[in-house]
Amino acid sequence: MGVRAMSGSQLWAAMVLLLLLQGAQSVYIKYNGFQVQLESVKKLSELEKEQMSNPQLKTSSLLPDVCHDPALPVDLQPVCASQEAASIFKALRTIATDECELCINVACTGCG
Repeated sequence: MGVRAMSGSQLWAAMVLLLLLQGAQSVYIKYNGFQVQLESVKKLSELEKEQMSNPQLKTSSLLPDVCHDPALPVDLQPVCASQEAASIFKALRTIATDECELCINVACTGCG
């Protein structure tokens, strides 16, 4: 028995299945007592970019501006209760680089 090469449609189906399996398993970042999803940290970065480009969204609060955004993911909202919210958000963004998706950083769980 020889090994058969996969047809284009079989390869495509295998890739779709792999992507679905990856999507079904969430990657979490644990930092400073908080556990948040990697996707939430990516959303955090998007929200911060939006706020930087729109000065009308700036607040005069001691909290990071993103804490006042209703689009902030639910699992990131408890971070806003911390006096160190700005530094925690910065650390989460740093951890959420490719290191997390590649499971290099020990703060990341659920990947692999």
